[in-house]
Amino acid sequence: MDAHETGFFTEDNSVKVVTGRNKNAKDERLKQVMEVVTRKLHEAVKEIEPTQDEWMQAILFLTRTGQMCNEWRQEFILLSDVLGVSMLVDAINNRKPSGASESTVLGPFHIEGAPELEMGANICLDAKGEHMVIGGRILDTAGQPIKDAVIDVWQANDEGFYDVQQQGIQPDFNLRGVFRTGPDGHYWFRAVKPKYYPIPDDGPVGQMLDRLGRHPNRPAHLHYIIKAAGFETLITHIFDPNDPYINSDAVFGVKESLLAEFTHTHDPDRAKAYDFDGDFWEVEHDFVLARVGEKRA
Repeated sequence: MDAHETGFFTEDNSVKVVTGRNKNAKDERLKQVMEVVTRKLHEAVKEIEPTQDEWMQAILFLTRTGQMCNEWRQEFILLSDVLGVSMLVDAINNRKPSGASESTVLGPFHIEGAPELEMGANICLDAKGEHMVIGGRILDTAGQPIKDAVIDVWQANDEGFYDVQQQGIQPDFNLRGVFRTGPDGHYWFRAVKPKYYPIPDDGPVGQMLDRLGRHPNRPAHLHYIIKAAGFETLITHIFDPNDPYINSDAVFGVKESLLAEFTHTHDPDRAKAYDFDGDFWEVEHDFVLARVGEKRA
């Protein structure tokens, strides 16, 4: 018997015995990860001291979570989201230089192939919702404009649904578009004011939230993916600071630097120039990209 296989399992030495069996692991990174996971899991079990029935309920919860997964729904990602793990992984992997815009989670509703549009185009194709115009600049950390930055934007409609959730109701690529900046780094487009919406809450994760006294809602936001040659890709949102759920995002995606000012505007002449038929909302928000290899904070 090899030395690492000796030792009988006890409550006190459980971590040492279990991790010791991994001595001959073929993947050192996997070995490291499993040592940490095993240690933390055993620590949790020893602190909680679950009953046999409670442990079985935990197993059944994970079983139901897996059973909810299919080609268009990933309940385990949802679990990661509501536990704050998705945002923590995002933060660790997207540490930025001082002044660079912060990232947040991608979300499940991005699709490839959205049309590239002329600057200023209206991405709302069904004329539903409150008019909105969004603009700003794409800059580097020195404050200089970035030419040819590609801005992929998408959002939910005024009822809180993305086009892919309402196929046959919303037009394809509704509230989606791709824009490219000129030499001044400026971008702008027309859309509608988004609304908060719930994450899928008809499965085990939603049931867990309910039992914890938590709501499933995400505050109103617009999604961005911004790319430019020589710069790190930025995946982020901007949020409406006056949304009722701004301080309790179900997936913890809100960061203070991503709060944008949504201004209600009554100006018939400007509305007419934008081809709006009444009052509208205005949002101005700049994004700052970090250069590839730029020192992180």
